[in-house]
Amino acid sequence: MKYVSVNVHGRVQGVGFRSFTQHRAVECNITGWVKNEDDGSVHIEAQGNEEDMSRFLELIKKGPSRFANVRDMDVIALDEGLKFKAFKIKY
Repeated sequence: MKYVSVNVHGRVQGVGFRSFTQHRAVECNITGWVKNEDDGSVHIEAQGNEEDMSRFLELIKKGPSRFANVRDMDVIALDEGLKFKAFKIKY
């Protein structure tokens, strides 16, 4: 299992990014959560197998629509430990 912390920068708030992320996570068998940050970025904590995680991160780079613009993604691999049961949107 791979566990990552991701900060997504660009035009990622107000464009359906959290919902998009949740749908892609379910599609890719990824568990964890996503939330908006005060600085305009989106933060994701995600866990899944290596292949699913790579696919998920590639989809996240593309964003949900032509209105979103992912400028940069900071992906940090964390020590495995948390076991999420689903992928949720945090508010």
